Amino acid sequence: MPTARRATSIPRGAVTSILIRTFGHATSVDRVSRALSFRWICLAYVIAVGVGLAWLMWGPATDHLWLDTLIADVLATVVIFAFSRVHHNSSFYDAYWSVIPPLLVVYWWARGPVGLDAWHCWLITLVVAIWAVRLTANWVRTFPGLHHEDWRYPMLKQRAGRAEFVVDFVAIHLIPTLQVFLGMVPVYVALTHGDALGWLTWVAFAVTLAAVVLETVADRQLQLFVSTAQPGAVMDRGVWGWSRHPNYLGELGFWFGLALFGLAAMPSGWWWMFAGTAAMLAMFLGASIPMMEKRSLERRPAYAGVMDRVSMLLPRPPRARAGT
Repeated sequence: MPTARRATSIPRGAVTSILIRTFGHATSVDRVSRALSFRWICLAYVIAVGVGLAWLMWGPATDHLWLDTLIADVLATVVIFAFSRVHHNSSFYDAYWSVIPPLLVVYWWARGPVGLDAWHCWLITLVVAIWAVRLTANWVRTFPGLHHEDWRYPMLKQRAGRAEFVVDFVAIHLIPTLQVFLGMVPVYVALTHGDALGWLTWVAFAVTLAAVVLETVADRQLQLFVSTAQPGAVMDRGVWGWSRHPNYLGELGFWFGLALFGLAAMPSGWWWMFAGTAAMLAMFLGASIPMMEKRSLERRPAYAGVMDRVSMLLPRPPRARAGT
């Protein structure tokens, strides 16, 4: 079985040299690697967004705003994929999930027929911005640098063997882009339709906002737990005592809320408006959760008890521990 290459293109000795020349004093190599990593990532995203905008401005139009932006989105994904391949690190893509949706919101609203007086568009923009800032900031806070790659990516690529290039592009980069775009289609509907059911719009706003709050609480509780936990300890307190994956539950709730925004603008589209939410659910149930739980069991045997007591996704009161 081939071994995974070290996920960095920045030699550690060169990193130290660059730091001293740039900052004038010695600092830890890890800190320099992180600073330089963010520079590379920012450059990648600036180029990716620029390529997407160039297509929208000068590329051949399709007469369908949603299709034009989908093509631009895929082109931007290809740019990020190119950086991932050059640096041998698919974590270049990690922030894409939360960076692109607010840009789509702004572009769709600006190019669509709905004016600035559409209050439902302001609610959508606000909640998507809150979600995107929180998720991106959480990634910035936890990303150690390009010497690190999300553990799932090397595993998928190693399993693919000779199809590693295809799996890297399709499974790690392209499919998530298409999933997020599909989840954003109801937002496109809402932003390009002037009328919306007022009560359902407020329900959608409440659901999306509550979902972001749940994700925030779950991440904070996990952060505090990790900072003091002993090796092998498992998290089953707070919201994690009601659901083994409250962060995924919150993410699903967010995309469900976005679908409600679309439904409020086009009730006749009820039968397809939740396709994006269904795609997210399939990803979490079919890939993300099984991979996380397998890894948790391998690293923390006590996690088996958590699986017995705590619901996988939908919240419910935890069962009593055995012997109590």
